[in-house]
Amino acid sequence: MPEQTATARHRLPGAEGIWALIGADAVVFAVLFASFMQERRHSPALFEAGRQTLNLNLGGIDTLILLTSSWCVALAIQALKRDLLNVVPRYLLAGALTGALFVVSKSAEYFQKISHGITPATNGFYMWYFVLTGIHLVHVLLGTGLLTYVWSGSRRGVYSSANRVVPESVASFWHLVDLLWIVLFPLLYLMRAS
Repeated sequence: MPEQTATARHRLPGAEGIWALIGADAVVFAVLFASFMQERRHSPALFEAGRQTLNLNLGGIDTLILLTSSWCVALAIQALKRDLLNVVPRYLLAGALTGALFVVSKSAEYFQKISHGITPATNGFYMWYFVLTGIHLVHVLLGTGLLTYVWSGSRRGVYSSANRVVPESVASFWHLVDLLWIVLFPLLYLMRAS
């Protein structure tokens, strides 16, 4: 019996299947990142010129938004583990709202590019910019929807320290979304092509 308790305490958060999904998703993004780097190596001047047109301030704000969102979600899970059920919905709502704020910010950046005639067809850099950030944006939309679902359940008292697999699974996915942006931001906005 003590062995079972120790195992239960050291389990990965969430459902086991979420970790297979996170692993597969990470591999797909790793292949995309490697492909981007390979293309950049072949056309450094083009990629550097494209990088310089990106809004570094907006990219930095997006990074702060997602870090704040992940922090709020982590606080929600910690509160859930301690059965502080009255604060869990507030943290989850803050996580979902900051996720939505990222969507607004990224949409404004897309609008800015498209209104200046820049699309994925403009050149190789912008193709990669729109593909990488677009796939990430789909993840943000999905994660924000899942956070909203868990927030709704937490308001109804569905979750507790004994029933936290779904919130932990959603939180784990959301942290992946944050991690992917932490790689994307320097890859697209900061690293100089040489």
